[in-house]
Amino acid sequence: MTMSAGWYLRRLSRMGPREVGGRAGDAVRRRRWRSAPPDCPSVTGARFTAVLPAGTIAAVPPDAAKLLIAEADRLMAGHAEFFGVDRDDLVDPDWCYDPKTGRRAPSGYAFDVPYRDEDVVGDIKQIWEPSRHQYLTVLAAAYAITGNERYAERVAEHLRSWWAANAPLHGVHWISGIELGIRLLSWVWIRRLLDGWPGAAGLFEDNPVARNQIWHHQRWLAAFPSRGSSANNHIIAEAAGQFAGACAFGWFPASERWRADALRSLERHLRSNTFESGLNRELATEYHGLVLELGLAAVAEADAAGVPVPASVRLVLLRMTDALAAVVDNRLRPPRQGDADDGHGLVVDGAGTDRWASLLATGDAAFGRLDWWPTVTGTDVRTPLLAALIRPYAKDGAVTRPANRPAHFADAGLTILRGPEEIWCRCDGGPHGFLSIAAHAHADALSVEVRHDGVDVLADPGTFCYHGQPEWRQYFRSTLGHNTLELDGGDQSVSGGPFLWTRHARSRVLATETSGEGVARWRGEHDGYPGSVHRRRVELTAASRELKVVDEVSGPRRAVRLAFHLGPEIAADLVGDRAMLTWTRDGEDRSAVLDLPGQLSWQAHRGESDPPLGWYSAGFGRKEPTTTLVGNGFADGAQGFTTVLRFRG
Repeated sequence: MTMSAGWYLRRLSRMGPREVGGRAGDAVRRRRWRSAPPDCPSVTGARFTAVLPAGTIAAVPPDAAKLLIAEADRLMAGHAEFFGVDRDDLVDPDWCYDPKTGRRAPSGYAFDVPYRDEDVVGDIKQIWEPSRHQYLTVLAAAYAITGNERYAERVAEHLRSWWAANAPLHGVHWISGIELGIRLLSWVWIRRLLDGWPGAAGLFEDNPVARNQIWHHQRWLAAFPSRGSSANNHIIAEAAGQFAGACAFGWFPASERWRADALRSLERHLRSNTFESGLNRELATEYHGLVLELGLAAVAEADAAGVPVPASVRLVLLRMTDALAAVVDNRLRPPRQGDADDGHGLVVDGAGTDRWASLLATGDAAFGRLDWWPTVTGTDVRTPLLAALIRPYAKDGAVTRPANRPAHFADAGLTILRGPEEIWCRCDGGPHGFLSIAAHAHADALSVEVRHDGVDVLADPGTFCYHGQPEWRQYFRSTLGHNTLELDGGDQSVSGGPFLWTRHARSRVLATETSGEGVARWRGEHDGYPGSVHRRRVELTAASRELKVVDEVSGPRRAVRLAFHLGPEIAADLVGDRAMLTWTRDGEDRSAVLDLPGQLSWQAHRGESDPPLGWYSAGFGRKEPTTTLVGNGFADGAQGFTTVLRFRG
């Protein structure tokens, strides 16, 4: 996907003068850096001291270690899966090859590579992901647990291969700061986990090639931070990686300055990226997880290096952890809201480890759980490693944590209604994303997401892709692609490109009632369609296990499409305006009845591609057919559209 002149003008219109000036300076710097890059300053007596405390590895639970070793052995055989694409070439990877399209990204000066153009480069996410080197942190962790040197030797082979193939400022791996930041954090942990291996020092601190790569990564991150309207999760990754590198690899004349600047950036942007309630301002749940992981990893580096961290950093991470504990369902699944690209801050676990349970376990170790937190039964490798480095949280009487489980997050406009039989419902009345471009937002105002015992019943379909497939990108973030109401065939917010919204719907929550035992209620509205206001009321009645959704549209007569997306486990039999829903959970048959507004003409869609409709994306790069129920008709303000979902015994 190449960007047109119109896109650049729309993108420019979302920037302030300071951001424009900063980007102009970046452009000048890139031109200046085109000449041969400087050599890394000479270093003598470099040592790595940020090691794990004695006994840390022994604290790793055996079942978590078993999952990790199984994953490591799969990697040793050359097998991995990235975004739905199975790879069998990781014994000796080609760092610029995209197996999805079969293309190789061109070499040359990094900032000349058209990385958004799939016809030239391939799928850039497929190329970038292995070079985050998080699969190498898994192999390094396998060495730390088993002492088997074959894991360490494979890590060393791949790092030397990558360093040889990706000279500073050449190729696609020197384009995006988030990639450099996460890669630098991975290198810190690789060195830490390989500390008992005789070749560790020769691979890192005694290796001029490694020192040169580390220095250039930090020089790049210091020069090209994400700015203004792009200062979202990317800048957190940049600052966390820069800070970790400057703490653990503090061998260079600029290390102290880099460390101080990165810490200031991290503190500032953790606050700016997070609501007071603790939810991430991008309102994209997976980025909440990514930012929390990055923040915890940065604090671990600070504590390992004895670098004081502002109290506000730990406070933001504490609030983020409490917020995550508050919004998950009974199976510890958080909302599926906004963009999701499977991004992780630190990976040292095997496949099958529950990411969200792991984060809550780490939060418990770092801050202490509250009585209302859900119980975490799974285990992981990452928690004991981070807990060994992070100093215990000093309880501050001035910091107030929720006495009871929050259900309504007013600043984020997110409300969770809970009922019997593990009924969970998310109602969305919050802002349209974060910053002027709202890059990771979806046009999902007033959407609902409903689960029963962790099973998606009325589902948020997900994300699927970013680049290269514009019709799919548009569908998965469209109004029709969510459980809400569309007017006149258009989205509530106006898209200016795959990560750009030029007009944002304004939503607000009008009322909530979540504390009662009988009926939980929510009501909100948005103004995304000029001349009309869409209002929605949601009621969850405990006694009848019934969820009622009422939609009203003020203003002139307009064409309406009301969509309800069913989860992939749900079978649906639609007759007229009634759908019988059935599924199985833990071997037990479950069912529900969905009574749809009779004023609309209803049709079931499944796995359609022209145009896309009836799909669910469980993770980035993956999609599967599912049933979407769409009602067509008109709204003239005379009456509301009432939908009732009744769960059966």
